[in-house]
Amino acid sequence: MKALITGGAGFIGSHLAERLLGDGWKVVVVDDLSTGSIDNISSLANNPDFSFVQADICKPGVVDCAAAGCDRIYHLAAAVGVQLIVDQPVHTIKTNIRGTEVVLDVARRTGAKVLIASTSEVYGKSEQVPFSEDDDTVLGSTRFSRWSYACSKAIDEFLAFAYHEQYGVKVVIARLFNTIGPRQVGQYGMVVPRFVEKALQNEPISIYGTGEQTRCFNFVGDTVNAIIGLMDGEGTEGAVYNIGSNEEISISDLADMIVSKTKSSSEKVFISYEEAYGKAFDDMMRRVPSLERINKAIGYKSETTLSGTLDIIIDSVQGKREGKGTGHL
Repeated sequence: MKALITGGAGFIGSHLAERLLGDGWKVVVVDDLSTGSIDNISSLANNPDFSFVQADICKPGVVDCAAAGCDRIYHLAAAVGVQLIVDQPVHTIKTNIRGTEVVLDVARRTGAKVLIASTSEVYGKSEQVPFSEDDDTVLGSTRFSRWSYACSKAIDEFLAFAYHEQYGVKVVIARLFNTIGPRQVGQYGMVVPRFVEKALQNEPISIYGTGEQTRCFNFVGDTVNAIIGLMDGEGTEGAVYNIGSNEEISISDLADMIVSKTKSSSEKVFISYEEAYGKAFDDMMRRVPSLERINKAIGYKSETTLSGTLDIIIDSVQGKREGKGTGHL
């Protein structure tokens, strides 16, 4: 059994690689390290069943070579993070759409089963909460670059369905909702690692907007379980599934929880989106997934509470500061 993970040096991809290796798979990771890190997979380097290719999946032949002999392809490579999307919209669109097209074409030719990682962003500003997979999408104006990410991932989904229907490619689409855990960094706008770092340093925690916007954060171990479960499951092909948690919390309350857990003296500072991103920014107030479809398909539910996940993240960050551990689950 052999699997390819694109973006496998990233936060989620590295945890998936560890899990698959532990389950007896041979694993090939392709990552250009633009947002991933070699440190995330350094502990795997000496495993004879693991191999790493540093390359851009959009370049001709890269995925063809890496996917040779692979039964499964987990396509996680993408331009991610609100800050990156705002700063580099051209890169976002080209990377997401072209990369997915390349992966799907390789799967068509090799017969490998493929999982396409999508995002809750495709629901846009819909107020029909919780979000169900077949709901209409409500995207904002094209003048807001943040919606370029949602549109690019929606096109990824259209491509996946097209390859499944026209060519019979065995494809599963996973819409991920705010996955968090060890190894996630705040460099590209991820809120939990930013808040944890600031709290541990007793520095002000910047909250964009009112802080009343709510999200549901899911432990990376639970996300990995769902991803593998969908690929293992019978009859999961040709459909899209939400992966996340139903535990909803406001961003302001999230900051309070992190401050409390770290015994920090940090104060909350509210800043406008314009000040944070240097331009007008369109956001959604609630993002809550319906998990009915994935529960029915593979019996999935989020096992780890937000409180428990934050404890794991804080311990991991503190461990790294003290030179202990590397954020492995």
